[in-house]
Amino acid sequence: MTLEQVRLGIIGLGYVGLPLAVEFGKKRPVIGFDINASRIQELKQGKDQTLEVSSEELKEAGYLSFTDDSAELAACNVYIVTVPTPINGHKQPDLTPLIRASELLGSVVKRGDVVIYESTVYPGATEEDCVPVIEQISGLVFNRDFFAGYSPERINPGDKVHRVTSIKKVTSGSTPEVADLVDNLYREVIQAGTHKASSIRVAEAAKVIENTQRDLNIALVNELAIIFNRLGIDTEEVLEAAGTKWNFLPFRPGLVGGHCIGVDPYYLTYKAQAVGYIPDVILAGRRINSNMGAYVADEMVKAMLRKRIHVAGSRILVMGFTFKENCPDLRNTRVIDIVRVLEGYGATVDVYDPWADPEEALEEYGVTLVESPVNGGYEGILVAVAHQAFYDLGVDQVKSWGRSSHVLYDLKYVFSADQVDLRL
Repeated sequence: MTLEQVRLGIIGLGYVGLPLAVEFGKKRPVIGFDINASRIQELKQGKDQTLEVSSEELKEAGYLSFTDDSAELAACNVYIVTVPTPINGHKQPDLTPLIRASELLGSVVKRGDVVIYESTVYPGATEEDCVPVIEQISGLVFNRDFFAGYSPERINPGDKVHRVTSIKKVTSGSTPEVADLVDNLYREVIQAGTHKASSIRVAEAAKVIENTQRDLNIALVNELAIIFNRLGIDTEEVLEAAGTKWNFLPFRPGLVGGHCIGVDPYYLTYKAQAVGYIPDVILAGRRINSNMGAYVADEMVKAMLRKRIHVAGSRILVMGFTFKENCPDLRNTRVIDIVRVLEGYGATVDVYDPWADPEEALEEYGVTLVESPVNGGYEGILVAVAHQAFYDLGVDQVKSWGRSSHVLYDLKYVFSADQVDLRL
């Protein structure tokens, strides 16, 4: 197959798939498929609720069409899969979306076709878990009748600087010829260039350690913050001082949520344990980061008690609910951990976030977002997400939402140390 012969289909039009489909759709015919019919209708109307792609960008992708009818994918011969890879309640990989996508592909793939996966997985998942599903349903033989590639997504939700085209892309294929095809295909849209890995397993491993490394670095800084808090030292001041050395990494403490950093390490630890190795360091980092929400809530409670404020029956405002700043993404937000612990102490918790979708917050977490905070209504105020809107409000406006005696806890260093009662 040559590049000119490629007829492209992209399966999954979320934070990863849509930006990629739009970029390809500026250059070649692309069918964008998603099982969510309402999502397809929204995109056909030129709207993207994830805010990753503007209406203007959707218009620029003149070769891109949308469908929720899998039969239309039969016209394609190269497929890119960009579906979620979550974890289950036992913190183990949940490959259900990936298997469902592979089943769909099994019903449409033809001789000579190529399937490229972008979803984050453990090394081996593409060839050991996904490809056999396609073989079983299609009756075709892998690397004889159809082929596979892997090019891990590197999307950073909400980031308007590091976009899909400006981030170098890792590519791979199940044969040298397919690896070249996959690499050349992505080079059409990735301005930053590509890195062709020697195998699919190498590309899978490279992706999963990107977020594992970041998770561990944040865990270290979170643990340092806990230590410095006990020592009565301001963590931000310590990090600023240490940051004067050229090779000090500028990580900051905080909650680790989202669909990547708080999830992907479990894919690697699962595979490590499957081959008989206990990844103690990675799991220790995960434990630290997973417990930060409860730690933050407990520190809030202690600060309120020091001011002789009764926590049971109090009203606390949590500012921010998305997993990161200036982004509507609520996937795996760990702010919910703070809310649940504070509610467990008997407090009434109001959650305010101008970026979050109220319907999604209610459906996914049972949280009813407030349209605006109550002036003078709170014994506690906790800044959990560093939205630019919160910087713009200013500390005086935020403090006006508190009662005469209240605690202002700033997790994200939105305000200076002398303006708040507590920082992480």
